[in-house]
Amino acid sequence: MHKILLKGGQPLQGSIPIGGAKNAVLPILAAGLLTDEPVTLDNVPDLADVHTMKALLETHGMTVERTGDRHHRLTLSTKAISNHTADYELVRKMRASVLVLGPLLAREGIAKVSLPGGCAIGQRPVDLHLKGLEEMGAEIVLERGYIHAEARDGLRGGQVALAMPSVGATENILMAATLAKGETVITNAAREPEIVDLAACLTSMGALIEGAGSATIRVQGVPTLHGAKHRVVADRIELGTYAIAAAITGGELKLIGGRSALINSLIEKLVEAGVMVTNDGEDLVIACKGGRPIGVDAMTQPYPGFPTDLQAQFMSLMCIADGAAMITESIFENRFMHVSELGRMGAKITVHGGSALVRGVERLHGAQVMATDLRASVSLILAGLAAEGETEIRRVYHLDRGYEKVDEKLRGCGAVIERVKE
Repeated sequence: MHKILLKGGQPLQGSIPIGGAKNAVLPILAAGLLTDEPVTLDNVPDLADVHTMKALLETHGMTVERTGDRHHRLTLSTKAISNHTADYELVRKMRASVLVLGPLLAREGIAKVSLPGGCAIGQRPVDLHLKGLEEMGAEIVLERGYIHAEARDGLRGGQVALAMPSVGATENILMAATLAKGETVITNAAREPEIVDLAACLTSMGALIEGAGSATIRVQGVPTLHGAKHRVVADRIELGTYAIAAAITGGELKLIGGRSALINSLIEKLVEAGVMVTNDGEDLVIACKGGRPIGVDAMTQPYPGFPTDLQAQFMSLMCIADGAAMITESIFENRFMHVSELGRMGAKITVHGGSALVRGVERLHGAQVMATDLRASVSLILAGLAAEGETEIRRVYHLDRGYEKVDEKLRGCGAVIERVKE
């Protein structure tokens, strides 16, 4: 077990490379099950969730070879599916594990997948995944904590209308549809950049997909997919997190490979708060040197709205704002667990149902705090960077699921931060 120790008050200066997107690479790894030919991925982040997905896929017969430099290259090869069961011991560690359901069912006509786990930030049922696959001819039974799915004669195209634009359901159905017979139309589909990236990878593998990134996706099924090479899109949540790090410390950071189009909704809020945001070619420069940011309201929404995965980080910024901000969480019902820990650092936050009223203070104070989930973990780091004195953050194993070498990247820009064993 490790903890993070940091001393605040140091403006960050320098540059930070933005790695590949965790939320893009996980479904793309699962997509490797759809073909018996090699799939090579570049810009794969070295994260705990990637290792968990790799371990799961290897139980299904996939071999994964890691090469390349710090932004790693993975070559996936699944000549044959050796196992149709995604076991609880692996699936419970990460919600994205359920994404093997669509590919296994599409390629083999049978799958048994444990109901998933992941961060404790609210209920995220898989019913939309299952209803969509049933529309494509799958027979599905839930028994003893497992999803039993069959399509012995293969999946067929269908009309899949999602009750909400679920990212995971869109990904699972999209992958399954690539090998289904006929056309599948997904309406009210998720529009996130990670969906677009998955579709781009599948297209390079021979899939016929139109409309990714819009609310309606059309997929013409093909008999087989082939091998391909694909570079994973930059991680917009990592990008947004470091943009907020520059703002909360009153510093200036160049975020290498951070295309502004990935975080337009955050940039709008940062600019409204008085933060300077400029494009430098393919990079993004964030600067905040004119005193405290201004309090700005934000509400999480499905893409292209404000990301729920940046809510905790933005709240940390608003804790030191000049004025008040109302932060409303409309995606997950239990995603304010960081509020009490920020309170230990002197933040003034009042929660009313799905909204949190943040009254900015001149400065936060270092304290002993405990991380509760992935994004809450990094929100406490951000608060600690701006706080007076020393902050100790425990249970930081959550960080490794979504941020590669966060302490090293921040230390390289002047942060006084270290990771030590408890």
